[in-house]
Amino acid sequence: MTEIKYNKLINQKSPYLLQHAKNPVDWYPWGEEAFKKAKEEDKPIFLSIGYSTCHWCHVMAHESFEDLEVANLMNDIFVSIKVDREERPDIDKIYMTVCQIMNNSGGWPLTILITHDKKPFFAGTYFPKETRFGRIGLKELILKVKDLWNNQRKDLIDSSERIINALQDITLESPGNSLNEKDIEKAYVQLKTRFDKEYGGFGSSPKFPTPHNLLFLLRIYKRENNSEALRMVETTLSEMRKGGIYDHIGYGFHRYSTDRQWLVPHFEKMLYDNALLAFAYIEAFQATRKSQYKETAEEIFKYVLRDMISPEGAFYSAEDADSEGEEGKFYTWQMKDLDSILNREEMVLFTSIYNIKETGNYLEESTRKHTGKNITHLTENLNSLAEKNNLSIEDFKKKIDNVRIKVFQSREKRIRPHLDDKILTDWNGLMIAALAKGGYVFNEKKYIDIAEKAMKFILENLKDKKGFLLHRFRENSAEIEAYLDDYSFLVWALLELYESTFNTNYLKEAIKVINIQIDQFWDDNIGGFYFTAKQGEDLITRQKEIYDGAIPSGNSVSMLNLLRLSQITGDQEYERKADIISRVFAESVRNNPSAHTFLMLAVDFAIGPTYSLVISGDTGKEDTLKLLESIRKQFLPNKTLIYRATEQENPPIDEIVDYIIFFYKYLDKATAYICINKTCKPPTNEIDKMFEYLNPLRN
Repeated sequence: MTEIKYNKLINQKSPYLLQHAKNPVDWYPWGEEAFKKAKEEDKPIFLSIGYSTCHWCHVMAHESFEDLEVANLMNDIFVSIKVDREERPDIDKIYMTVCQIMNNSGGWPLTILITHDKKPFFAGTYFPKETRFGRIGLKELILKVKDLWNNQRKDLIDSSERIINALQDITLESPGNSLNEKDIEKAYVQLKTRFDKEYGGFGSSPKFPTPHNLLFLLRIYKRENNSEALRMVETTLSEMRKGGIYDHIGYGFHRYSTDRQWLVPHFEKMLYDNALLAFAYIEAFQATRKSQYKETAEEIFKYVLRDMISPEGAFYSAEDADSEGEEGKFYTWQMKDLDSILNREEMVLFTSIYNIKETGNYLEESTRKHTGKNITHLTENLNSLAEKNNLSIEDFKKKIDNVRIKVFQSREKRIRPHLDDKILTDWNGLMIAALAKGGYVFNEKKYIDIAEKAMKFILENLKDKKGFLLHRFRENSAEIEAYLDDYSFLVWALLELYESTFNTNYLKEAIKVINIQIDQFWDDNIGGFYFTAKQGEDLITRQKEIYDGAIPSGNSVSMLNLLRLSQITGDQEYERKADIISRVFAESVRNNPSAHTFLMLAVDFAIGPTYSLVISGDTGKEDTLKLLESIRKQFLPNKTLIYRATEQENPPIDEIVDYIIFFYKYLDKATAYICINKTCKPPTNEIDKMFEYLNPLRN
């Protein structure tokens, strides 16, 4: 029996690094040992960045890194380093920017060649083993680099210096006047221009969900009573829910759609996508009261709570696109698969509803031919399908669900895609925020309970002895100093938990966490938050992120957090810092505000109308519950809500929010105190009067 040889990744916690621990490539984790070796042996460094559920990372690994010929070349010429982008987003963000500077594009796997002092001189993404279709092969690339390193090294070093200078130039901020209503309007116009009227979403293909675009448009709808903005949201949410990007059998959304119609997804499922999409569906339900949005959000939660939750109550990171070496195999169906599961009547119903065909219902990307495989999707909404089947919508849903469950149970017997079971603080923050929001809006305590349990896990297990957050937990070990996103997303989650429970401990913790964030990440010279802490590793540059990509940036979320906390606590320093964030990035954002839609949420909050609500009343009393319930049903995105328990002599909220100590019950009834854009209305016990105050202001 041949003894398995492991490289230096074998003792790592990252599932991605462990996937490469058996490679014949002599991989090192990022660290001084690798850099010292490169310096001593006078070798360049082959830096490969990816993540465990990345399809093309798997392809490149199987094709090249598991190949002895390629491995021998790499071991001879390079010191090779593997980085998990989800564990070390700080490294990934820097070198992804390098790739974009050099190639005007980027992606994963990310392939960077650097010197022992971390300076890049070459960047690319996926490379096949052999040169083909104009794309240089890895073998040929390695031999070219060997020649250049030995014979034209000065040119490579000069190139790396130019790249570093370019990197530092693009990370310079362009402070200006605070972002304003014109920037909000420009972002809306840009989204409207790119909107796909037929299938929803923005642009053609590939098409990403980008839920913060929809959250922004919902605020445009609220601000201006803009029916077009709402239509854009509803079309997108409805078409995504019908499409193959949604898992109709087991629920939850896949990563993105490879086509305009949302039909053929990239099949991986990410925690952050599902958290942000749940948030968008929840707010759409609030704005429209249409049950399909509530149902979709709850189905997302059902998926996450079934497949993505740890025994301790925190959330795993992702599920792979691949199983048994094939992308989407777990999720696709041939007619014969279904024929063995369903009876004749069920087959007719299922195949007609979900558009299953004998030849398959999509083209294989590589061959552009049908292969007999099907992706479940809808081409009509459920109401019209129910009508065609002469059933009420309730009866139709029940009938479809009975068949879906049979198909799901059969699918569960298949070999599952790989689960990346690391627990990340930032992504958990997003899911906790979504669950807390869902629990509040749907009046569903179980979601709040789950969110609280997950938050308890994070606060107890992902902090160091100084009280600073840590980024990753896996196999009973918390490691890696936290990044800006960990702090900002966790504060967001804590604020949502406060509003859904009125437990002041969450508010206290939010203040504690954001104060550490300010101390460790704030730029005292120009303002804004760095991505890494003061005490973080010294990399070739210290970046600030403002672009809202698949995940909103830490600065965007922080600006909104600061505004909310300022309004809740009355601490004007928080608002001042939010204004500085708006100024620091202003000029770069103004060029393309639609690429910064979460930041626009914060700008919308700052400009107003913004509502500060304090409800004073006895806990559990009918008059108190009626006021709180009436607020819960309203779509008021730019509000903060505080509850003051008047049956207590010194309620805990008074310690945090000292300006409400005189907010008693008025006429001995539960009372609403409402301020709009820092101008206060008379207190009222009447729900109708309260909502008269809360009508949007018109300029």
